[in-house]
Amino acid sequence: MATHHASSNEVVDLATWAQDVPNEKSKVILKTDDMELVRLALPAGKEFADHKVSGPIVVQCISGKIEFVAMQTTQALTPGQLVYLMPDEPHAVKAVLDSVVLLTIIF
Repeated sequence: MATHHASSNEVVDLATWAQDVPNEKSKVILKTDDMELVRLALPAGKEFADHKVSGPIVVQCISGKIEFVAMQTTQALTPGQLVYLMPDEPHAVKAVLDSVVLLTIIF
């Protein structure tokens, strides 16, 4: 079964976006040739170790608290805060609390 992606001009509620996915709370909202938008649900303690993406990214904390590590710096992000990172910059993310994060990748 294909997962639903947002259509042009569709309102997306980040609090409920992944309810149609029973066991996985992270879900791609949309993907085009130019960008990908993903809602990530991260339980406390969940960590994405050092990795990098070929395009610029924006990581926005929607709820909870995460630690974002890049460029030899660890920064805490809380709801309403975001961080931008240039392409191919190694980074890591760890959920300090149960968190929802909005990830934007530009290709």
